[in-house]
Amino acid sequence: MSINAAAHIALSSLLTTQVQMTVASANIANAGTQGYTEKTAKQASVVTGGAGAGVTITGISSTVDKLLLRSLMTATSDLGSADTKNTYLDQLQQLYGSTNGNDGSGTSLGNSLAALEAAVTALSATPDNASLQAGVVTALDAVAAQLRSTSSGIQALRSNADQQIASTVSDVNSQLQLIGTLNLQITQAAASGQPTGDLEDQRAQALQDIASKMDVSYFTNANGALQVYTTSGQALVDAAVHTISYTPAANVTAATAYSPTPPSGFSGIMVNGVDVTQQIKSGSIAALVNVRDTALPNAQAQLDQLATTLADSLNAVSNQGTALPPPSSLTGTAAVSLTTPLSSPGGTVRFAEVDSQGNLVSYQDLSLSGMATVGDLVTAINGIPGLSASLDSEGHLVVASTDSGDGVAINEMSGSIGGQGVSDFFGLNDLVTATGASDFAVRSGVLNNPALFPASTLDPSATLTTGSLVLPPASATMVNNLSSLLVGQTDFPAVGGLGTSRLSFANYAASIVSNIATQSATATSNFNAKQTAQQAFSSAMSSQSGVNIDEETARISTLQNQYAASAQLLQVLNQMFSTLLTTVQS
Repeated sequence: MSINAAAHIALSSLLTTQVQMTVASANIANAGTQGYTEKTAKQASVVTGGAGAGVTITGISSTVDKLLLRSLMTATSDLGSADTKNTYLDQLQQLYGSTNGNDGSGTSLGNSLAALEAAVTALSATPDNASLQAGVVTALDAVAAQLRSTSSGIQALRSNADQQIASTVSDVNSQLQLIGTLNLQITQAAASGQPTGDLEDQRAQALQDIASKMDVSYFTNANGALQVYTTSGQALVDAAVHTISYTPAANVTAATAYSPTPPSGFSGIMVNGVDVTQQIKSGSIAALVNVRDTALPNAQAQLDQLATTLADSLNAVSNQGTALPPPSSLTGTAAVSLTTPLSSPGGTVRFAEVDSQGNLVSYQDLSLSGMATVGDLVTAINGIPGLSASLDSEGHLVVASTDSGDGVAINEMSGSIGGQGVSDFFGLNDLVTATGASDFAVRSGVLNNPALFPASTLDPSATLTTGSLVLPPASATMVNNLSSLLVGQTDFPAVGGLGTSRLSFANYAASIVSNIATQSATATSNFNAKQTAQQAFSSAMSSQSGVNIDEETARISTLQNQYAASAQLLQVLNQMFSTLLTTVQS
């Protein structure tokens, strides 16, 4: 072997070792960089004319277990979904307040209804106590306010989830664009023989970020470009980048819903003109859709059932009574017309004109048999001396005293329309108004003037005498009925994942809170499990393809020795060459 050949071999070893040291140093420097994988400089022998001619670096690459990477992507999607659901259910639980007060002073709906029960119980001892009547109204208003605020909070969470879908889609699009850019850089670098490991790490990190937001499928083609698809096969990155589009709703109410068939309140998540909303099964986007369209609407349905059942029950009791002094006019809450048919009318209802002291001015018992429409009842009421009846511009029945100093009192007696008492059917003495939890409210007249609380009852005797007291200051029966309603058992059908039950209102509210707490605890447990699984795959990936600083440090030490040996050999060869040159010249 010539001195030149030996020198070339030594130099190639020197340069190759230098590259390997540079790669090992870069590994150590990037050991803490997220997504970085260990790089290895591949060394190969150079053979010229059948003889060894040194070594060379054929490429710098990283070794990644593709099956392990796919498992990590799946675990990352599951964790993204579990994390999002856990966050929203925790916020939902906080909306319902606390039940942990040792003295019963919790802030949940159950506690508020229990406080209403206590106020009614206190009133039952002295039904004519104006201060205690005002206390009942105040307690009921607190329940109403909590129902409204909880409902508003649920819809705010739904709106937040909807807005977060839009921002998450935007994040996914940014990562898709990055993958498209990296694909181009990787294919160009590979074609020119340049290392692609760092670019591939960035691309894998972008893919993992997408996986945390939505489940995807992917593969690397022969040119080294990564192609990404939805699990249903819609291309996200192939020869081009196909971004996702989503437009959040401008306003979210309990009625706002998603439907795959337009029109709907929430738009679809679109890819290439295809709605993929229901095809996304994992990741934070899937969880956001679930809480927006299922978990939170279920909670709203439970709350609405509590609100409407409570309103109907309270009004059924309050319409059996009246206030003292009686109001000069009563206005219903039900919208009707003169031609509205009366369903199965029967029995007798008593209308009376009563003075401010509760003394009878006039009255009449109306038989509902034979009455076919609202107009028939209006005509009959107009036939009672001292009273008038009409429909206002919104279709509400108005019964008024023709003497401004007197008022109107009603006893439903045996009369009913469609199974409801007459006053209850029209809502003439409603205590609350509600179509759901969002608008549950104490009737404004009663809220502004608690003296209008219907605690008295018009005398139900067979006959009444003009001038006699027919409306006493307060009726224990009326208040007791209200108390029995609140503490008694009410049937609640299954709704929103909550089963059928027969409970008091306070206990039903408590069961709603308990149900949400259970869901939140389950979500937290699931999140912890998914986090553990994801961390296990991440650790396995790090062990398989991450940087081991001790190993890299040892490798550098070995490479330094190799470098020193190659340098020393090259120095000896240079001395030999110089000696030979001197000998020839002499």
